[in-house]
This record gives sequence, C-alpha cells and structure tokens, in this order.
Amino acid sequence: MEIEFKFQVPSERLEAVQSDLRSAKVTPIRMQALYFDTADGALTARGVVLRLRKEGRRWVQTAKAPGTGPLHRLEHEVELDAAQAAAPQPDAGRHAGSPVGKLLDELLDGGKAELVEKYATDIRRLVRQERFGDSTIELALDVGEVVAKAQRGRPRRSDPVCELELELVEGSVQDLVALARRWSERHHLWFSTLSKDARGKRLLAPPEDAVAVKAAPTQYPAGKLTGVEVQRAVAAACLAQILPNATEVAAGSKDPDVVHQLRVGIRRLRTALRELGALALDAGSFDAAWEAPLVDAFRALGASRDRELLQTTVQPRLREAGAPPIEVPEDEANDVSVGAAVRSPSFQSVLVSLIGFTAPGDEKSTDGADAGATTRTLAKRLNKLHRQVVRGGKRFEALAPDEQHGVRKRLKRLRYLAEFVAPLFGNRKAMRYIAELTPAQDALGEFNDALVAIEAYRAAAAHDPHAWFAVGWLIASQPERMRDCTKALAKIGKVRGFWKKKD
Repeated sequence: MEIEFKFQVPSERLEAVQSDLRSAKVTPIRMQALYFDTADGALTARGVVLRLRKEGRRWVQTAKAPGTGPLHRLEHEVELDAAQAAAPQPDAGRHAGSPVGKLLDELLDGGKAELVEKYATDIRRLVRQERFGDSTIELALDVGEVVAKAQRGRPRRSDPVCELELELVEGSVQDLVALARRWSERHHLWFSTLSKDARGKRLLAPPEDAVAVKAAPTQYPAGKLTGVEVQRAVAAACLAQILPNATEVAAGSKDPDVVHQLRVGIRRLRTALRELGALALDAGSFDAAWEAPLVDAFRALGASRDRELLQTTVQPRLREAGAPPIEVPEDEANDVSVGAAVRSPSFQSVLVSLIGFTAPGDEKSTDGADAGATTRTLAKRLNKLHRQVVRGGKRFEALAPDEQHGVRKRLKRLRYLAEFVAPLFGNRKAMRYIAELTPAQDALGEFNDALVAIEAYRAAAAHDPHAWFAVGWLIASQPERMRDCTKALAKIGKVRGFWKKKD
C-alpha cells in the first residue's frame, strides 16, 4: 500500500524547493506516461488508474485504486522485461493476484473490455531518498505537463504540473508526517488531492465549476471500538470532505458551493475535536493545537459565505419587496484571504497532522480501551447537547442574541455528533432522529442569516442610504422568524434520543 503526501509547489517557490532538494544526492528522471480506461470510463467511475510509464529506458505498468483513508491507495507495479522505444500495450493481467488486480479484472469483465489511451504526461522528476527518524522517505519533485491530444475536432489541451511528493519507503507514518510538515512550512506548499490522472480527466471534460464535495457517513472498522479508533474514523470522514474542497480553494476556486462545503467540513471537524476529545486523552489522540488554525480558516471562509448570502439570497428578496437599488460593496481583499487562509502554513500543518492521525498501522492509544465505556461516553455527550438545545428552545425568544446564537451552535454540534456516531447505535434510528432536527436547524439558520444581513446593510448605509430600507425590512420580519425557531425547537423536546436504551 502506497503512503504519500503530495503538495502543490507555487511557481515562485520552485527554485528554492529545487535548491533544497539538491542539498543531498538527487537522481533526475524523465517520466512519460500514458493513461488508459475503457471507452465508457469504467475505471474512472471506481477511482481506478491504469498507467504505463517510461522511466529512463524502462517501462513500468502501475494500477492504483482508493485505499482506506486520505493517505492511502492500493497500488501494484510491474516492471516490463525489456527496454523499448515504443510504448507497450497495456495488460490488466499483469496485476493478477493483487487487490487492485482483482478490482481491475472485475471492471474489465475478465479482460474482455478494451482499454484505450485517454491522456499522457511528460514529467521531469528530481528524486532522492532521505533517512528521517527511524524511516526511509522518498522525495520527488515533478515538473512538466499533462496532455490530452487533439482529436475529433477537439484542440490539444494541457495542464502544468509542479508538485512535491513524499512517500514512505519504510518505517513510521509519523516520521513521514513530521518531514512533510517541515517541507510544507518551509516552502509554503499546500496539500493537494488532485492527481495527474484527475488533471487528465479534467482536460477531457473540463468542468464548468469545481465540484463541491459534501459530507459522507463515517466508516468504522468492524468490531468493538476504542475511543481513539472512533476519533480516527470520524477525523477521516471529516478530511474526506475537507481535503478536496481545500485543494480547489487553495488553487484559486471561488465557487460558492466549494467554499461552503469546506466551511461545513471544518465546522464538523471542530465539533469532533470538541465532542469526542474525552474518548481518549493521551498522546495518541486529538491535539488541542489544531483548533486555532481551524478557527482562522473558518472565519475567512465565513466572510466569503456572508457576502455570497447577500448577493444570491437577500438581494433578490429585497427587489421582490420593492426595495430601491442597494449597493453592497465588493470585498476583493476577502477573495484573496480565503485562498491565503487555506494555503497558510498553520492550516496546512493541521491538515498534515490530521492525515497522519487517521493513518492505520501505528501504535494505537490504550486510553479508553473499554468499548462499552466509549459508547456510554458518546451517549452522555449526545444527551447533554439534546437537553441544552431543548432548554434553550423553551426560552428562545427571551434570550440575548449571543445566547440565541449559542443555541444554534449547540444544535449543529448535536446534529453532527449524531451523524458521526449513527453507525454505532443503529443507523435507522439515528437517521430518524436527525430528520427531526432539520426543521429547527433550517429555522435557526434563516434567523441567523437575517441577523448577518442586518449588520451588513447597516454598514452599507454609511455610503448608501438606500440600505436602511433593507435594515428595516429585515428587522420587521425577525419576530416571525423567531416564532418559527421556537416552534421548531419545541418539537425536538418530544423526540426520543436514539442513544437511549428502551425502558
């Protein structure tokens, strides 16, 4: 199994990275690769990559498929017998007997499906091996391009590549994490989930917008789980949402859905750190130092989301209500700060640490090893949040604005925690409970969005008096929104928690 980090190298840092890499013995390699799939994209649909790559004078065929976490991919490599100038034909049978080979055989219908070339890469690599801690780690700097040839009226397309990979040859994942963090912080590199294969697919069918990745259910290993195993599984689920969206934002995407889903992913992760921290308290569990960089990125993304809310949701409603044209100033500085916040060394360091934390195979914590104690602790956390939300709902209209906001935050934590642990208590019961929370979350969300908009239009009124119309219109409708919140919260008090045993 391949365990590696891949970082994007900004063009202004390339010379420094090359110099740093050349401080020890490096081997230059030119790599030309061809990527294959079926005509209907059967391999792509399952995240499988089949590649023929020329390294120096030798050809190597490689098959890859998704592994068990953000660091991991199944990989099987076969060096072909003889050096040759022309590219050999791909043969999935070369991977027979390997886990990825079994998947290939299934997708290619036992070899009956035809493989066709989809795109190619031309890369110049500098590679060196480094002894770090008790481990051997390979560093490889790739500079070149991914190319989709011109065909059937489609012009030639290409995408530049400039990335640094660190792969564990042997030893400890934590040594790999420490070295990856060192290189990332020193050269301001950022983690990327975008493979050369993915770049090639985008050349074939360029997306109109980056695809936002939403949260997926937590995947737990079989058997009774210790506290730290629950932490690892939940952190991995959060990263599965955060990493691809962060990759797009770091590369410059301003797509509102991508920014929103990255923010949701960070909020979910912060909920996990807060609510699951008590499951394991030793050195093998969550690190309190992760919180501050997550908060900084979350706030930068929130400012972008608030501006998008005004432009796409509030402004159209105001026009329908007969509002005069209102100028909401653009915040170009925020567009820059969103990408900068995600690329920041502190945020990237947290991502690297979390990826390492989720990696299986290292020594696991024994703190909280009683699986029964783990589920009892989770039930207590759920019960506490549930009671706090119900209590806040009973007097919601009498609460101060910051206390009302606190009710909303606890409701979100309750929902996210319920989603995290649903498989441990029974998915069906948990999903019914979560469905009962949704109306209250929607009502409190609209109430909070209106508060955000009121403050924004008050600020805008300093240069555009028409903004006072928006302030008045929004304030006039808040009592109705507040009553909707109270009604929705009251219904939660009648819902039985899925974590409770039958009487």
